[in-house]
Amino acid sequence: MAISKDQLGRDESIVASMHTHAKAMVVPALVAILLGSLLGFAIAFIPTDIQPWGTYVAIGIFVLFFVWLVLVPFLRWLTTTYTITDRRVITRRGIINKIGHDLPLKRINNVNYERSLSDRILGCGTLIFETAAGQPQTLPDVPHVERVHVMVTELLFASDDDDD
Repeated sequence: MAISKDQLGRDESIVASMHTHAKAMVVPALVAILLGSLLGFAIAFIPTDIQPWGTYVAIGIFVLFFVWLVLVPFLRWLTTTYTITDRRVITRRGIINKIGHDLPLKRINNVNYERSLSDRILGCGTLIFETAAGQPQTLPDVPHVERVHVMVTELLFASDDDDD
């Protein structure tokens, strides 16, 4: 769960909590396979007269590229979360510096979603919340975006009924 109970208001409950879609990890996974292959070839073809230092240098270069191209994107994916409660939409992201945004459901005027062909194949999309005050807030790569869209719409109708 992305949000702990102590970060919720009194009588507030979580409706849905999710990370962005795992499609963000496809390229880093392929890069990890490629880097592992390159490391194996490098170690196999290092001349014996510069061993073991040549192996250490190859492993060091591998570790640097692995951290930069695989570990950092994974941590970005892991720390980007969307939480929908019965009162607000909460977004959190950031590995070291945390960035959060809370959007009260009462401020949302319109909920849209967009799905490209690849999003439709993978089962995700972009959720767009429009408010009267400013720029729409977009949540990219929401898994099961149509189901989440229906959930948010039902919450909006429920909050409208409570106001009457």
